[in-house]
Amino acid sequence: MNAIQAQLNASETVRAPTLLFVDDEPNILSSLRRLFRPHGYTILTADSGAAGLALLAGQEIDLVISDMRMPTMDGAQFLEQVRSRWPDTVRMLLTGYSDIDSIMAAINRGEIYRYLTKPWDDNDIVLQVRHAIERRNLEREKERLEALARRQNEELKALNAGLEAKVEERTQEVRRAHDQLVTANDKLKTTFITSIKVFSNLIDLRSGHLSGHSRRVADIARKIAVKMGLGDAEVQEVFIAGLLLDIGKLGFSDDMLTKPVSMLNNENLALFRKHPVRAESLMMPLEDLRGAAKMLGAQLERHDGLGFPEHLKGEAIAVGARILALASDFDNLQLGMLMPRALRREEAIAMVLENSGKRYDPAVVDAFRAVLGLEARREAIRERKLSSAMLEAGMKLSRDLLSAEGFLLLSAEHVINERMITQIRSFERKNDSRLTIYAYEPPQAVSAGGQS
Repeated sequence: MNAIQAQLNASETVRAPTLLFVDDEPNILSSLRRLFRPHGYTILTADSGAAGLALLAGQEIDLVISDMRMPTMDGAQFLEQVRSRWPDTVRMLLTGYSDIDSIMAAINRGEIYRYLTKPWDDNDIVLQVRHAIERRNLEREKERLEALARRQNEELKALNAGLEAKVEERTQEVRRAHDQLVTANDKLKTTFITSIKVFSNLIDLRSGHLSGHSRRVADIARKIAVKMGLGDAEVQEVFIAGLLLDIGKLGFSDDMLTKPVSMLNNENLALFRKHPVRAESLMMPLEDLRGAAKMLGAQLERHDGLGFPEHLKGEAIAVGARILALASDFDNLQLGMLMPRALRREEAIAMVLENSGKRYDPAVVDAFRAVLGLEARREAIRERKLSSAMLEAGMKLSRDLLSAEGFLLLSAEHVINERMITQIRSFERKNDSRLTIYAYEPPQAVSAGGQS
């Protein structure tokens, strides 16, 4: 009991998060120190893995970012020791070269939260660190509330059975603690999905003309999954797999990322067909994403068995992978990433329908056909396109709000308030740009016949 109480009291102490940067290049450490100091963090630096371990042994450190290539002890070895000795410390890898094997070693041995590339984008790395710290704080709060719930249960067991009023009072306290725990878990889930959306945007930005591709694929794949009657958990996995659809292409050259598949030479085509397996390998260490990882691994399989990598056929292909194959091709056809020219939406629809029973599962095609009808009615009745000048407090976003570069600003379903409106308009002024905003029609507009 005393140990639990001490832990609860300790959790109430507020201190600035402590960051440790480990790199053998002094200029890199200086740049990171200058970048993060204004954000209120306590900054520590080390020029080697051994020096970093010594600092960790002497004080509590919330997050460590390590370079991959260092003499004597590389980043993977260093982060493996950090995971073993200080598992609560968030671990991130900073690498200046595209080496999937090294990144995989860091993921498997050090169980890193994220890897970042040199040169980094200042806004991106600050955002990633902030999200990591927020996620860690939510997990700590979850542990604190679980300890509180256990303590309250133990106290309830010790009460006299005849003191009904006292029992009721303690029961109410446990219920309040449980509600707080549910709220913390919901926040953690929301942060998890938002982090995946941010990472998805960064993948899209690897090739500028594909901005928004994975988000569109995830959106239509989710609608198809719902139409086919999949359970909530599987629908969520399909959505996440859509967002991370192109993670296996991170090592591709710029030329491969921009050239249509039909124009790749034999060598590059063989490399392209391996990206689903690479995506599955990258995600398999993350237990919560293993279902999505299996879907990604089979995204190039075909209903007629002529796909890759295992030539699976029909229902031998996971239903999520069958959905992703159609959703991805539908968007890629319109982007010009499968054929020498980009198809119009109507042409892309005709191409999908024509390949029913060959490239695509007929059941998925039927659901796709139904989704197109539902989507058209939704856009006509429930959704409208707005400028920032038209925003009003209480409006709810019907789509993710993105910057011109594809960065996620606000997630779909956000309810706009006056502070957000001010921030959106300020963002437009500072960046000399105009955002495209989609919000749901108010109920009275819908009942009046959908006229905006």
